[in-house]
Amino acid sequence: MKQGTPHRKGPLQCLAIAGLSLGLMHAPAAEAAQAAADTCRAAAAWPLWEQFAARHMQRDGRVVDYSSPQQHSTSEGQSYSMLFALIARDRERFHKLWNWSIANLSGGKPGEHMPAWQWGRKEDGTWGVIDPNSASDANLWFAYALLEAARVWNEPRYDAQARTLLAQVAMQEVVDIPGLGPTLLPALKGFVLKEKSTWRLNPSYLPVPLARALEQADPGGPWTAVLASQMRMISETTPMGFAADWVAYDIPQGATKGAFVSDPVKGDIGSYDAIRTYLWAGMTPRTDKLYSTLKARLDGMENALRTSLVPPEKVQTTLGAPEGIGPVGFSAALLPYLKARYAKASLKTQQDRVTSQLLNSKAGAQPPYYDQVLGLFGTGWIEQRYQFLPNGRLQLRWEKACP
Repeated sequence: MKQGTPHRKGPLQCLAIAGLSLGLMHAPAAEAAQAAADTCRAAAAWPLWEQFAARHMQRDGRVVDYSSPQQHSTSEGQSYSMLFALIARDRERFHKLWNWSIANLSGGKPGEHMPAWQWGRKEDGTWGVIDPNSASDANLWFAYALLEAARVWNEPRYDAQARTLLAQVAMQEVVDIPGLGPTLLPALKGFVLKEKSTWRLNPSYLPVPLARALEQADPGGPWTAVLASQMRMISETTPMGFAADWVAYDIPQGATKGAFVSDPVKGDIGSYDAIRTYLWAGMTPRTDKLYSTLKARLDGMENALRTSLVPPEKVQTTLGAPEGIGPVGFSAALLPYLKARYAKASLKTQQDRVTSQLLNSKAGAQPPYYDQVLGLFGTGWIEQRYQFLPNGRLQLRWEKACP
């Protein structure tokens, strides 16, 4: 090469230098993308859900309650688990949960059959639907989870399926009771007695935030009126501030309107169903116009915990008489309730119990299925993994971190 002649790089050298330059240019972007992915995973990570799914959810999407003789699955369990999967950004499990429910609880025809409430081992040893009756609360949770999944994951199919199910509930599980108005029946069959003069009802079947979401999704539906009858039910059946598992609305012969009375089957006991009434009340946004009513009518459990370290297992609601020791799931369910009521001392006591018996429990000593479900609801909310907005929409912790 002559002196002064510029050195020309060969093609391979040029490619190497270009690749190095691009690598240096893209390294910060790659690192930022990895950091964003790590932040997203951290925001969505939910150890308690992973523990629950590992123990109770099969690979095909079936959620099993192994404590039941039939090792059954319920529409309630499937719908709750879909909500938990959404909160954990667990799209694969969400899809499997819903698909299993369609295939096995709705017979593969969700537009024709509402989900059966119970599936498991039948008396003849075969597996399938044990009780084809529906459960209206599970149907509403199914619809709610589908609506929210359609929004956050941009899945129009879920939205269409939710609206189909809502239409079925409105047509088949909502009845216009004289003197009470449109009311949510617990199921399609079996809760209207005495030649349509007594209706058995469940105060825990319609959380206010779900009703708000249904009002938004289906403004022409019966949900505002149904919520009004639900709130009247709670207001008129809590004389001592305690919710009952079941109540009845009875119209005396010859009368045109009725009144709430003790349930003819379960009596005036508040226990494993009623604990959810306090849970939903605690999750209701304080800006909701019904929040003050719930706070005023459901003060019994807060008062009981002023003199007891654990919630009672049962309460005779007409007298306010507590009985027994409630399981750890009850403590978890009461976390949102106690926080909403600013009951700091009781909240701390229940949090300590939940931490030691549920969150830090060893694999072989995990609480029963229902305690874990209540634990997921209560601790998920208190840890701000999810909240309900005033319009009923979910505010998920991972949404901002996972664009």
